[in-house]
Amino acid sequence: MASKLTTGLTGLVVASNPHHTLSALYGKILRALTKMPQDASYRKYTEKVVQNRLKAVEAHKDVTTLEKEIACGQVEELIVQAENELILARKMLGWKPWESLLKPAPQKQWNWPPAKIDEPMI
Repeated sequence: MASKLTTGLTGLVVASNPHHTLSALYGKILRALTKMPQDASYRKYTEKVVQNRLKAVEAHKDVTTLEKEIACGQVEELIVQAENELILARKMLGWKPWESLLKPAPQKQWNWPPAKIDEPMI
């Protein structure tokens, strides 16, 4: 049985078993990440965040303590974040951003800020 009646967020119901759900999602994300090259930036940084969150889930059985430890919202919000990260990780496997470009990038493509515009934008 859930310890709270509502999340206080419209459309976000109370998770009945957040530890199990988060553990499963974090495990799926980590498995998806292992299919990427070890030196891929997305893998390195996402793996670090997910492993830290998984350790927190395993270490803190109290939901309130877990929420304070991770400090990114209620467990229900953490579940939504994990679901979205899993979707992104699977998309990244298809996109393969670690591979070389098919053709060279246009000159100055990566310059920021962009060139100044003479006329003000409306």
